[in-house]
Amino acid sequence: MADIGLYALRLGLLLCALGVGAGVYAGLTRREEWTRVSERSMLLVFAACSTAMLALFWALANNDFSLAYVASHSARTMPLHYRLGALWGGQAGSLLLWGWMLTAYAAVAIFGNRTQNRRLMPWVCVAMLLNVAFFLYLLNFETPPFERVPYADRLSDGNGLNPLLQHPVMMIHPVMLYTGFTGFALPFSFAFAALVTGELGTTWFRTTRRWTLFAWSVLSVGIMLGGRWAYEVLGWGGYWAWDPVENASLMPWLAGTAYIHSVMIQEKRDMLKTWNIVLIGLTYGLCLFGTFLTRSGVVQSVHAFANSDSFGRLFLFYVTIMLAGFIAALLFRLPRLRSPNKLESVLSREASFIINNWIFMAILFVVFVGTMFPVFTETIGGVRRILGPPYFNTFAGILALLLMVLTGIGPLIAWRKASLASLQRQFVVPAAIGAVTALGVLVLFGTAPGYWAISAWGLGAFVLATIVQEYARAINARVQRRGEGVWTALTTLLRRNQRRYGGYIVHAGVVILLLGVSGAAFNTEKLENIRPGDSTTINEFRLHYLTAEAIPAQHYGGAKARLALYRNSDQDGHSGTPLAVMTPEKRLYWLEQQPNSIPAIWSGWREDLYVILTAVEPDGSGTFKIYHNPLVNWGWSGGVLFVVGCLIVLWPHPQRENAQRENAQRENAQRENAQKENAQQDSGARAESRA
Repeated sequence: MADIGLYALRLGLLLCALGVGAGVYAGLTRREEWTRVSERSMLLVFAACSTAMLALFWALANNDFSLAYVASHSARTMPLHYRLGALWGGQAGSLLLWGWMLTAYAAVAIFGNRTQNRRLMPWVCVAMLLNVAFFLYLLNFETPPFERVPYADRLSDGNGLNPLLQHPVMMIHPVMLYTGFTGFALPFSFAFAALVTGELGTTWFRTTRRWTLFAWSVLSVGIMLGGRWAYEVLGWGGYWAWDPVENASLMPWLAGTAYIHSVMIQEKRDMLKTWNIVLIGLTYGLCLFGTFLTRSGVVQSVHAFANSDSFGRLFLFYVTIMLAGFIAALLFRLPRLRSPNKLESVLSREASFIINNWIFMAILFVVFVGTMFPVFTETIGGVRRILGPPYFNTFAGILALLLMVLTGIGPLIAWRKASLASLQRQFVVPAAIGAVTALGVLVLFGTAPGYWAISAWGLGAFVLATIVQEYARAINARVQRRGEGVWTALTTLLRRNQRRYGGYIVHAGVVILLLGVSGAAFNTEKLENIRPGDSTTINEFRLHYLTAEAIPAQHYGGAKARLALYRNSDQDGHSGTPLAVMTPEKRLYWLEQQPNSIPAIWSGWREDLYVILTAVEPDGSGTFKIYHNPLVNWGWSGGVLFVVGCLIVLWPHPQRENAQRENAQRENAQRENAQKENAQQDSGARAESRA
């Protein structure tokens, strides 16, 4: 199977070259048969990459340690699911996954556009094939996943997967991130095709809107899963540390979110044509740049891939060439991208969306500077200096508050120009609820939580009130006019206007998530050594240390402590309501010789109690780090609500999709007729001139 995978990768690279050549020729000559050749080449590349994926899965499942990749990232003692997950646990396997996902997206796009967008498709294939070709080049010549270990150096067992990656969340978190990253390649390719062909209307983003939303949604879930993995595995009591690799996934998300909002203005008001193309180019460019950061070694991270300098230079060259080609095409078409309409009033929905875009770009700038600051300082002064969480929290936090304001205002304000009367009608009640909430937090807790947290609660209440008010008005209107029940009215709203009302749920999820983040203002932590039979308290919780015992696992050893958790103990620190027995672990993985702390977490809807066993002393006492994290579960709950909203927005609506497809076909036909008439008029004018 390994040899089949190796030759599949080589064949895939050859097919890429064939498909690019056919696509360029088809695009220049508009010959449909060569477009089909390019598309079929793309489908065959998909088949070749799928074969390589299956071959590597087979090698991992069957412990084929004759392959260097399997020997480096797998071991016989690992469960089967972690051995299969090792495919994206290393450099070569994750690059293979990235390339395969690109081909899968391209195959779906070819199938979906087999009878439409025929002028765009050759250039879409060219852009996608060039991307895939780069990854196949890496897999064939730089980091081959099917490289054999010399016979004399082969071992009977592998080195195993990094213990930090041996967690259920890591089985899906990288896949979700890659699905999001590669998904943006599709709108990027359609935008590139639109620039090359001059088809600069709404077709390119209407065609890819669902795929853009899908990629953005999946990337969002991937980022949240990454936070959950950090919370459960890294053992520091938090979920986000502004690590460079975390930031690498956040930057394209910020640009993609700005694009999703901005493109609505082009759809409704035919504005921001250039800006939307810039944003989608920036989004995919940041996906590639983030991958470069993770794999080049230019920044230090707990989960970056170590690599050679040549790999980093090659990847940076590829990112530069891709973006340079895109920018060149954009500059060539710039005169035709001028929008016929202009902003009419600052008090309008399009103005709020434009400000929303500026804020997203400002946050992106803050994150980019903070992430690359060590590189800048080393290049200029020879010393790496780091901007820590206070820098990110301060600047990104302030901008996030401004975004919350716009999240409440933007969707409800009128297009073109809003009147003061309509603003009063829409926002008086929500603004009052927000102010009362902020005041209530201030009265209950004083300024102890900090002004950021108090503002977040006030603004969060304001946004949630606007959403509830919008739902209530729409449901009431249907109940009054059509006599529907409340539930029927609600489901009808969600079914008939998914984007609007599903979008409100997405916004509500984000707001609740941010409220969970603001709960960090109330976090408490302590470090204490306890003897068996003794207790320690943190806020209203008491932990009674029972005992510690050895772990009888196969591929790691260590100790597991047992602590009884109580709430509301008496003044002497005894009794109280029993909640759970917590079992934090301290492990040492034999093969990797890597220590790891597995925290024990007790979760309630209001808070988490998070316990880390840092050491077991010779006298049997244990040293524990204990965190009380109020509201942390609001963050995860907000994430779940966010996913529900995304599913509602993405849910298929055949009637509307057919109508949109017919409109797109009608626009294409009108455009082609206009081009033919212009060509005939030019021909007639030239004939008269010669006469």
